[in-house]
Amino acid sequence: MAAVYSGISLKLKSKTTSWEDKLKLAHFAWISHQCILPNKEQVLLDWARQSLVAFYKKKLELKEDIVERLWIYIDNILHSKKLQSVLRNGKTINLQLSLVKIINERIAEFSLSGSQRNICAVLRCCQGILSTPALAVTYTARQELIVALLSQLCWLACRQPEEAVLAPLFEVIHLAFSHYLLIQQQQVNPRRAFGEVTGHLLQPCLVLRHLLSVGTWVRAGHGQLRQALGRDLRSQIEAMLRGGVFQPELLSSYKEELLEQHQGDTKMGAIKPVLAPMDTVIGKLVDSGFCEPALHAAVVASSVAMLYKLFLDSYFREGTQLLCFQVLPRLFGCLKMSRLQEEQPGALPMSDWTTELLAVEQLLTSVVSTGVYNVATDRIRHGDVQFHFYRRLAKLLLACSQTPVPAWFRCLKVLMSLNHLVLEPDLGDLLASAWIDAEVTDFRTRKAQEALLHTLFQTYGKLRQVPRLFEELLGVICHPAAEERTPLVLSSGPSAVLCECLLELPPSQVLDTWSLVLEKFQSLVLPYLRDDANMALKALSLSSLLHCVMSNMRTLDSGTPLPIIRRTQHVMEGTLQALLQPLLSLLLDTPGPEPELWLHNVCDSALLLSCTWAQVDTMLSLNCSQYHAVSGALTGVALETPNHPSLLPSVETCHWKKVEEITAQSDSLGRYCLEQLYLQKVKRTLLQNAFHSEDTLRTLRGDAAYILNSGRESLTRRTTASWDGEAGTVSALTYPVAHWHLIVSNLTILMSYLCPDDVRYLASVLLGTLQMSKAQEGEASADEEPDITLGKISEAVLHSPLFPEMQSLHSAFLMCLSTRCASVLCSGARGDLGLLQQQLPWLFEKDPVDVAHWENRCAKVGPEGIEPRGEIAQNFLSLVRSDFPIQLEEKQVENILALLEVISALQLDSLLTPCHMHYFLLLLSMATTNLGGSCSPSLTLKFLMTCYRLLGYLQRGKSARSVLKVMYVSDIFEIILTSLFKASSGLLIDGDDPTWLEFLQVIGTLLEQLMQMLVQIKLSVALNFGKIITFLSQCREGTGATASRQPETQHPLGWQLLLVSLTKLCHVLGPFVQGRKQQHEAPGSLQGLLLQAGAALQLCVVGGAPGQRLHPTVLSAVTMLLEVDVGQPCWDTGTKDCRVTDGVPLSHAALYRNIYSQVLLALPALVGSPQSFPPAMRFLTLFLLVPELHPKKESVFASMFHSVRKLLTDPAIPVQVIEDSEPHLEALLTQMLEVGTAEDFRTLVQCILQGLDVSNAQRADLPAILSAVTLLKLLLNCPFSGEKASLFWRACPQIVTALTLQNREACQEQPVPLVVVGPILDVLAMLLRRGEGTISNPHHVGLAFSILLTVPLDHLRPLEYGSIFLRVHSVLFSVLQCHPKVMLKAIPSFLNCFNRLLFSVIHEGRQKDKGSTDDLPVVLECARLVERMYSHIAARAEDFTVFSPFMVAQYVTEAQKVTLYPAVKGLLQEGIYLIMDLCIEPDVHFLRASLPPGVRDAFKELHSDYVKYHKASREGERRYAV
Repeated sequence: MAAVYSGISLKLKSKTTSWEDKLKLAHFAWISHQCILPNKEQVLLDWARQSLVAFYKKKLELKEDIVERLWIYIDNILHSKKLQSVLRNGKTINLQLSLVKIINERIAEFSLSGSQRNICAVLRCCQGILSTPALAVTYTARQELIVALLSQLCWLACRQPEEAVLAPLFEVIHLAFSHYLLIQQQQVNPRRAFGEVTGHLLQPCLVLRHLLSVGTWVRAGHGQLRQALGRDLRSQIEAMLRGGVFQPELLSSYKEELLEQHQGDTKMGAIKPVLAPMDTVIGKLVDSGFCEPALHAAVVASSVAMLYKLFLDSYFREGTQLLCFQVLPRLFGCLKMSRLQEEQPGALPMSDWTTELLAVEQLLTSVVSTGVYNVATDRIRHGDVQFHFYRRLAKLLLACSQTPVPAWFRCLKVLMSLNHLVLEPDLGDLLASAWIDAEVTDFRTRKAQEALLHTLFQTYGKLRQVPRLFEELLGVICHPAAEERTPLVLSSGPSAVLCECLLELPPSQVLDTWSLVLEKFQSLVLPYLRDDANMALKALSLSSLLHCVMSNMRTLDSGTPLPIIRRTQHVMEGTLQALLQPLLSLLLDTPGPEPELWLHNVCDSALLLSCTWAQVDTMLSLNCSQYHAVSGALTGVALETPNHPSLLPSVETCHWKKVEEITAQSDSLGRYCLEQLYLQKVKRTLLQNAFHSEDTLRTLRGDAAYILNSGRESLTRRTTASWDGEAGTVSALTYPVAHWHLIVSNLTILMSYLCPDDVRYLASVLLGTLQMSKAQEGEASADEEPDITLGKISEAVLHSPLFPEMQSLHSAFLMCLSTRCASVLCSGARGDLGLLQQQLPWLFEKDPVDVAHWENRCAKVGPEGIEPRGEIAQNFLSLVRSDFPIQLEEKQVENILALLEVISALQLDSLLTPCHMHYFLLLLSMATTNLGGSCSPSLTLKFLMTCYRLLGYLQRGKSARSVLKVMYVSDIFEIILTSLFKASSGLLIDGDDPTWLEFLQVIGTLLEQLMQMLVQIKLSVALNFGKIITFLSQCREGTGATASRQPETQHPLGWQLLLVSLTKLCHVLGPFVQGRKQQHEAPGSLQGLLLQAGAALQLCVVGGAPGQRLHPTVLSAVTMLLEVDVGQPCWDTGTKDCRVTDGVPLSHAALYRNIYSQVLLALPALVGSPQSFPPAMRFLTLFLLVPELHPKKESVFASMFHSVRKLLTDPAIPVQVIEDSEPHLEALLTQMLEVGTAEDFRTLVQCILQGLDVSNAQRADLPAILSAVTLLKLLLNCPFSGEKASLFWRACPQIVTALTLQNREACQEQPVPLVVVGPILDVLAMLLRRGEGTISNPHHVGLAFSILLTVPLDHLRPLEYGSIFLRVHSVLFSVLQCHPKVMLKAIPSFLNCFNRLLFSVIHEGRQKDKGSTDDLPVVLECARLVERMYSHIAARAEDFTVFSPFMVAQYVTEAQKVTLYPAVKGLLQEGIYLIMDLCIEPDVHFLRASLPPGVRDAFKELHSDYVKYHKASREGERRYAV
């Protein structure tokens, strides 16, 4: 073959050889070891390069596919392992400059023309060159080549190429940036670096950074661009700009340019002053030709903030504040909004406003965070140059108000935090634009507005100038307007901000504000209210504001200074006389039957202030004894006429009639406030009268009825509006929500005074609004505020623990709910409703007490000896067997399901007996109803499961036994199963469907509850069980089935139901008979019933389909059958000895052996099924305990162990599934060890050692390793002693060594397989704990430290980090607590491992610049473990005293490197304080003398806090200790 390649070089250069043959020859020459060419790699690479160079220089004509294959050929060479091996061996490959230039030219062509021909192959070649250091030197040796490449790559990315190009393109850009940054760091000529960046890289990099920042490729669905790569590219761009544009050597040039300082002489090496770096950068930035006009504004806006931040990071220090500020106006001037002083404010589109305001916000935030602006320095030294700029910016922002943009509010907030005087001259405009006139609907914008108002109120609150702020606010509200103004609405956001501010103010300032509002109201609004709708709106705005001020003043008490109390009394009286009474008097003179709009607003304003005034007056009189209630004392006051009581002092009863007439004409704020006044009157009445006379009760009932009836009509509309909870925002739309909220919030007060009809009305409203809540939940947005709706209010009532305590409402609601369910059922009646009422009378009962006659009737025996409850059951059963008189279609079923969802939220276990019986019969009627053909199988199954699950909940209640007064357990059993057999025969669903299996569990639970109740009350036990067994036997035999129709129980689903029923029967009857037998009380009839049940179960299992032998129901049934046969049920898996002692013959041995062999074979398939695996494990456990069943030719232990090991080594089974199955495997292994011999145990240990052999790790046989570790974990959880224990501990050294080697191999892989490391640490901790006092060789314990030192604690996701940290801590704790003798000589190793934990917590608990705090809970838990370990170390002071100063030094040295989250720092400091308790005074002096300067300061601060907080508290505790 060597002859074939002897002339390879000549053939490649020959013109007669076709290019197809040349490429084939070149390919085979490269991959063949028989082709001997001198310097083959270089020859072949040069041939391909020369061919491409000749083609692109027009010296050679090639087809397009040949060119592409040449690029692919070069790519294959560059990425081949052979080339990498050649380079590693020291051989030099010369990559000619012409190839690099061709690559740059092609990328430039792609970026300019948009052509993507051969682009992927070219990029792959470029990536191969840059990723190989020996080849990348071609680029790095000629700096202009890497600069040109980087520029063209960025331009290419900005063209947003096809998805297939993105991944290699961004990988090449990342590599090119990495090489260029290394070159830039080594650059000694700052001018050259600056010129390269500004001349070639600045513009494309800014565009690329903008596109990466806005997530262009992520939004477009390009999955290749990972977010981490995008972040890395942005960081590289910023590093490139920092190293090129903002070098330390350029500081003098920036000073000369920006500060206009001309130095006469320059130092050696200084840069010439002709360089104007900032002008150069800004010139490149504002040049509109480097990208599309639509994109240019966004690129500039996103770049100015980044450039300013980089400038501050590079040059900001003490003394450069003015220089750093001078950059700000220049960068701000790049934005379009800076030139709006000459143009129209609306010249910018909303998109530009959004991006530019965001940029301004970032610029101002950088100023605040770095401290560029100092008010005193700017005023004294620089003539307010910064202040004047901020003033101009503030004027621009207020002149061009952009309330839809959240950043507009945030810019004003930052300006306010810089200096409140910046906005003080325009305070009125600020309040008008940002609050009064702002129409804010967006959630994020509303939050930004609230933040601005919070800063505004907080600032003026600290300055004690809140009255000054309110004066401006009132001026804005009361200012005459040319057109109608929108009234001030205190929504939840601004109101909460204002409330927080008012609560922090001293009462004197709140009273000043109160008086100011009152004065403005009296002088500017009140005289002009009549017939002026605009002035009425102003009155409503002032009322809302005054309501907020009055409601949020600090409560006065007996300790309040007397002048404040007197002044409050005076202001309250003035408010009543000078404002409330005049407002109410305006309502008396109405022009006609239909009040005008202004009168409605005045009514709302007056009633809002009236109810607020009444509430404040009552609270002040209750909390402050020196305050005298203006409305009179709370005791000894005669009641007014109950129909129209005087709700305010000095306001006659007749006035309220007129007020009620006005409020009754519309759903408004006034009606809501009038309800509040009546509620306030109810509360005052209850406080005034300890003993309620008949007149008092009549008055209370009348007031409660008025409150309820006031909004009765509005609640019928079922509005979906939401309310923010503020009284001032109640409108016609939100009034129903506010009214319902008022009633529900005061139910505990009103319920005692409502008549039964009103209670039933409340129950109907509650049920109706509950059905609205689900629809509103689906429509609600994820980021919207949780406002109040009718549905949410009713949901709160439904889930309130007080709801069952309000018995009248609870009972009414239950009956309303049952009536709705019954009406739906009756709508599906097939015949006459009169006949249905005779058949199912409980569907027509309107009161649960009416059902009590069943109880009285069923307590007696009829004249002919027929028990009535048997008669009822037989009637019901006959309906179930025949065609049930009710059939529901899909819509009706969905309606009932919605009602059942409400029922499931109620506490059904606490119902009274009549209500319990009613709901039992109702739910049983639903469950046995026929479902029409329109119902899908899934809907049918959901309906049945819901009904039977609720029946199960009901029967766990306190009145469960009352059901037996209506029906026997056997009757209920037969009704349920007869109905289910019929329903399952027409149910088209797979028997292995998870929903069906869940339904079987629900049915089994209900049947078991019924039979357990029968056993507990011992009511005709033998009779009931006998009837149940007879019925089930008949079902098994198919008795009663006609020849034309197959019995329902022969249907697969019916067969499963029958199996579940028989299983539960044996489950209950077996222990009962066994318990009675032990007490010598078991009658023969019960034992016979048990044998009959077992026989029926066995026949049912045998008669099933062969393919369903391992169905979950079959496994459960066979397990139960085996328990019945052996007569010794093993319910507790922790039972140490469940061996058979009874001599009951095993009549089904063949069946058991058959199931046993099938389970062993199918064990890996069963492990993933939560329904099948537990009964399979129980069956194997029972099988172990019956030697008579064991095969004679093979060892049961060996067979079971082989199956378990096969399960653990199956790679198709997920690790999580194995972990979930461990409790069941542990129970089985425990029994296996008890019945197994020492030789069996030795086999198990040898299997573990074989799995832990290091060769498995080298072969990457992960299943073998994990199975051995899991088996070891299971073994350590099992009890063993004697010879087995000695066998295990003799093998312990080999096990520990094997674990060490496995961990070392795993930790060398990248990424580290935590699925192996985690279980190894778990097993190691268990081994150390169990080996306490048994592991005698300290070396074997010391191996644990070598394992811990190799476990990775960095570059992990939060959950992974928390898991590994906990396991490492567990191992350390096990060594510390269980092996004290080893610790005497291993303390340094222990501390090395512990310090890794400490340092990792410090690293993970540092404050990130822009990172989220989602992983903080994990770090806090780890910090808590570190603190706990410190406490354990401190408890062993005699061992660790010598090491305590070194532990403190290591903590301080590491902690001072980062800024920790306060919560993390607090936990770590609490721990290190315990170690500092061990330090004596010389240790402290030693630390102060030996620590480095920076660390020393941190230690001094730590020691100061230790002495101040920890040591002082300790001494205080010791002082009072016994």
